[in-house]
Amino acid sequence: MTEDEIPDYNIFMMCEQLNENALTRLNKDYYVRNCKPNELHIWKRFPFDNIDLAREYDEFMTQYFIETYGKNEDLFFKNTLFVCDKNDTPIATCSTWKAYEKFYTIQWFKTLKSHEGKGIGRALFSLIMKRLNKSDYPIFLHTQPSSFHAIKLYSDFGFSLLSDVQIGSRTNDLEKSLPILKDFMPKIEYEKLKITSATTSFLQSLKNETSIQF
Repeated sequence: MTEDEIPDYNIFMMCEQLNENALTRLNKDYYVRNCKPNELHIWKRFPFDNIDLAREYDEFMTQYFIETYGKNEDLFFKNTLFVCDKNDTPIATCSTWKAYEKFYTIQWFKTLKSHEGKGIGRALFSLIMKRLNKSDYPIFLHTQPSSFHAIKLYSDFGFSLLSDVQIGSRTNDLEKSLPILKDFMPKIEYEKLKITSATTSFLQSLKNETSIQF
């Protein structure tokens, strides 16, 4: 299996306490600002590594935005950060969102491939995590095995893989994802991954939710 062939299995993670040793600062060549309303088209393209795929999923991203953030767009732009280069070009993004107005999540974490490996994503994730209060924990996120580099980073910050078979309306594919992560992650990093069960309150809060907000 090549990296491009990794299936889009569901993986869920939870952080009960931030590992402050993972925090870093952004290089002086870059700066952070909020996503602006007139940059929504840029945000919608971020998850995809080529323009054709971005166009294919444009309607999906538009609907997701409307259904998840449409009732409070101002809060979305307040909670969505861009890392920009000296030309004010966004090169990385990440958001926080209180899904279903019940629990806090990390969403749409992405660094452009052309800027990976420079510590930009880790610095951005540090800023996002420092924005959250202790009372906001536990924090949750959804990812896929193809994001094994990000999963390593999440693990560094204190996130654990959730073992529960069902998370709301979605099946948790951890069992199928672990062999993939083992193949693609360095052994030392794979062995650091922690697995735990979700909190009862989290699972109960999703029991009657059918929409996908994280």
